[in-house]
Amino acid sequence: QVHVVESGGGLVQPGGSLRLSCAVSGIRVAFNAVAWHRQALGKTRELVARINSGGWTTYADSVKDRFTISRDNAKNTVSLQMNSLKPEDTAVYFCNLDPATPSWGQGTQVTVSS
Repeated sequence: QVHVVESGGGLVQPGGSLRLSCAVSGIRVAFNAVAWHRQALGKTRELVARINSGGWTTYADSVKDRFTISRDNAKNTVSLQMNSLKPEDTAVYFCNLDPATPSWGQGTQVTVSS
């Protein structure tokens, strides 16, 4: 069974940076598509970034040129580097396979505020 643990969230000021990490077990990230999603209060969960088994990446328009998704095949992790953070980026961030499985982890909270 696939299990993911998100980490790296926290409180950061606008314009700051955070790097999120998704530790994956049960599958190898080198051979599966993995995505980061986020859900802000009162909003639905949205896809933020995706990396497929071939290493191709896609991003939501709202985060293009600011966020970068990458993977470390040896560590079996998928990271999300977030730069130039905005208050609108405040959300709980989740990782999952893509297409997503029905099971979601606890996510990691990212709060962008002064």
